[in-house]
Amino acid sequence: MHGIKAAIVEAALAAGAGAVRFAPAAFDRATFERMQSSFERGDLATWAYGEPYAQRAASPGALLADAQSVVCLAVAYAAPAPPGRAPLSGRVSVYAWGEDYHGRLRRVAHAVAEEIDRIAGAPSTHVVCDTAPLAERAFAAMAGLGWVGKHTNLIAAGLGSYVFLAEIVTTLRLEPDAPLKKTCGACTRCVDACPTRALRGDYTIDATRCIADLTQRTDDIPVAWRPFVGDWVWGCDLCQEVCPPTRLAGSQPASARGPSAPEEAFPDLQRLLRLRSSEFKRRYRRRALGWRGAAVLRRNAAVALGNSLDRSAVEALEVSLATDPHAMVRGHAAWALGRLGSPRALASLRLRRGAEADARVRGEIDRALASWETFGMEAPLTPRRNLPK
Repeated sequence: MHGIKAAIVEAALAAGAGAVRFAPAAFDRATFERMQSSFERGDLATWAYGEPYAQRAASPGALLADAQSVVCLAVAYAAPAPPGRAPLSGRVSVYAWGEDYHGRLRRVAHAVAEEIDRIAGAPSTHVVCDTAPLAERAFAAMAGLGWVGKHTNLIAAGLGSYVFLAEIVTTLRLEPDAPLKKTCGACTRCVDACPTRALRGDYTIDATRCIADLTQRTDDIPVAWRPFVGDWVWGCDLCQEVCPPTRLAGSQPASARGPSAPEEAFPDLQRLLRLRSSEFKRRYRRRALGWRGAAVLRRNAAVALGNSLDRSAVEALEVSLATDPHAMVRGHAAWALGRLGSPRALASLRLRRGAEADARVRGEIDRALASWETFGMEAPLTPRRNLPK
C-alpha cells in the first residue's frame, strides 16, 4: 500500500503538483451540514445552491461507484506582479493572469489518474477540477493537504492559499493521511482587510458581498457595494495578500510558485470599457476571466473608472453611456459618471436622460443626478463608514 501511494505521489509531483494527500471517499456529514447552514444563511444566494448540491458535494461516491479514496492535489499558482502600473488600470486576481486554470489542472490530474489506472490494471478513477459538485477544500483539509483559513481558502502547508485544487476519486483503497492540527489562531488579518466585511472571522463568508463574487455576477452590482469594489475588474486577492502563511510561501523560488510571467495583471480600464465580442474572444476566451462574457468585464471597468475618481475617465464613460449595446453596462457607466461628478459628467447624464430608452438605465441616471442635487459639490466620493446590511 505504501508503495502504491509513493508511486502516486511521485507521478503527481512529476506532473506539476505542489503537494499530494489522501482522504477517504466516505460521505462527510460535517461538510454536508456546514454547507447546508451556509445555504440557509444565504451566503451563496448568488449561485442558487441547495440541499441536493450539498448532498453530492459531500459524497465522492456520487461521482464514482465503489469509490474508496480521494487523491487531493494542490497546484501552486502565485506569481510576482509585473513592475509598474499605468494610470486608470484595473486589477485582476492572480489566478486569472494566465491561461484558464482548468486546463492546467486537468493536465496534472489526468496524468496522475493514468498512473492510478495503470496500477489498478483497469479504469478506476474520476477526475474533478472544479467541474463537478465536490467539497474540494473540505476533502483537502481532511487529507492534511492544508487547513481552511478564516478567508475560507485552503492554506496548503508550505504553499499558502494561492493554490488550485484537483481531486481524483478512485476505487483503490489507499491509506488516508491525517488532517493537520492547525488553525489561524487569533490572526484576523484577512478579516480586517476585507472592505465589505464579507469574512466573519469564524471561517465562514457571506459570498454575496465578496468582491470576487460581485465582479463575477451577471446582473447589476448592488449600488451600495460598488464603491467597495475599488479597482478590481475580476476577482479579489486582498484577504490572501495579507495572509501570513501565504506571504511566507511567496518567498519560494518562482518554479515552485507556478507561472512567473502574467499576461495581464493591470488591464487598461478605458480599453476594457470598449471591449466587444470579437476582441473579447481573441484576448480572453482561453483565460479564467473569459467565462462570463464581455459585458461583465465592461461593467466592472465602468465601476473601477468611477472609483478611480479620475475625471480624465469622463469621456470614455460618456461614450459607454451613449453607445454600449448592453443596458447593464450603460447603467454602471451612469453610476460612474455620477461618482466622478464633474460638470461635464453631470451634463452628460442630463443629456442622456431624455435619450435613454431603458427604464433601468434612466433610474441609474436619475439616482446619480439626485445625489449631486442633494449634496451639491460636497457629495461624498468615498465609501460610507457604515457598511450596508
